[in-house]
Amino acid sequence: MPVIALDLGGTKLAAALFNDEGDILVSETVKLEKRKGKEVGGLILQQVNLLLQKAIEKNIFVSSLGICVPGIAHAKTGRVWAPNIPGWEDYPLQEELQHELGNKNITIKIDSDRACYILAEVWKGNARGFSDVIFLSVGTGIGAGIIINNQVLRGANDIGGAIGWMALNKPFDKKYISCGCFEYNASGEGLVKVAKELIAEKKFAESVLNKDLTRLSAKNIFTAYDANDKLAIMVINNAIAYWGMAVANLVSLFNPQKIIFGGGVFGPALKFLDAIYEEAKKWAQPISIQQVTLEGAALGNEAGLYGAAYLALKE
Repeated sequence: MPVIALDLGGTKLAAALFNDEGDILVSETVKLEKRKGKEVGGLILQQVNLLLQKAIEKNIFVSSLGICVPGIAHAKTGRVWAPNIPGWEDYPLQEELQHELGNKNITIKIDSDRACYILAEVWKGNARGFSDVIFLSVGTGIGAGIIINNQVLRGANDIGGAIGWMALNKPFDKKYISCGCFEYNASGEGLVKVAKELIAEKKFAESVLNKDLTRLSAKNIFTAYDANDKLAIMVINNAIAYWGMAVANLVSLFNPQKIIFGGGVFGPALKFLDAIYEEAKKWAQPISIQQVTLEGAALGNEAGLYGAAYLALKE
């Protein structure tokens, strides 16, 4: 039966009505516009009701609802931790939606963005037909959706895959507390942090990235890299080293068939996959690294939406 899927991000909410074959019938994206706490919950409910009305107009009965959230979705309680949404440190999303939609007989499924991304790629993308695959999501932050023996690896408390905290350097530095060592150095925000640290050392006064630090972004850094800017090259090479070490650790731990790279940084960083693989080969279990392939995601920015639809359709 048709389902509704929602992909909640730190700045926007995408929603769509899917048919039972996984095709989008209606979709809409709205910005959060600094909403927080129950305001975001209200926006989700508003979009659900809008799509339910569109379904009625098409004489369609919606059986279930899937939601992709940017953080931790606790399966036992339906509560959500989303660090980029104020007031969502322990938000009762499932309870709230069940209260509002209880009379409509709609099943509600909620999962983390990293789990939704890999489920989407298994369903409709580059992981179809594979039993052991990892989605490495690199955007504002870093996370991994991990499927082993056709099952999503969640951990004891649904926090599995939070690899931004992977320790890839020593000694420990307090700057890693909020996001982790890996994320600090190799996420979209991490590229900017590393660039600003190098600029503060006054080693790259000639770099184009010095012009306006208030507007410095990962996109600027990739553009400067393509123009042979020495600072940008150092920042990207540092990230390649971290991405390679992370791949090596994932390969050595899980022996996956594929690692799929997605998120806003991959994107422009897809051209570095060969360099990342060469770095990973230095560190990884030598047989396992020969058995894995690295590639980009097929579904791009719609991975979360398709993953949420898959959650709902499974019901």
